[in-house]
Amino acid sequence: MPFIKVQSSIATPDRTTVEALLKQLSAHLAKHTGKSESYVMTAFEPDVAMTFGGTTEPTCYIEIKSVGTMSGTQTKAMSQDFSQIVTATLGVPANRTYIEFADAKGMMWGWNGSTFG
Repeated sequence: MPFIKVQSSIATPDRTTVEALLKQLSAHLAKHTGKSESYVMTAFEPDVAMTFGGTTEPTCYIEIKSVGTMSGTQTKAMSQDFSQIVTATLGVPANRTYIEFADAKGMMWGWNGSTFG
């Protein structure tokens, strides 16, 4: 059940760009976590009122959750990869992007009328 949500202060890109971004994030998150892409969920929220460093220059917040434990090696690799994707696709510099990684207990994540634990 890997999940990645990107929130950004940038204006809404065209639908094709958003769909391509979400599909790219999905494939990369599945690869990084070693989990089937059939369980990956992605979300993108543009036009979020945000500041970073006291300015309203373009900024981004990425949230990544997964059942199980993510290692330091995994989170470092994901930080680099997803920062590059956001910079290339949305134009938000990596130094204006925060990424939060959260391990979820299976019993705390529901799906299909049950939980993963």
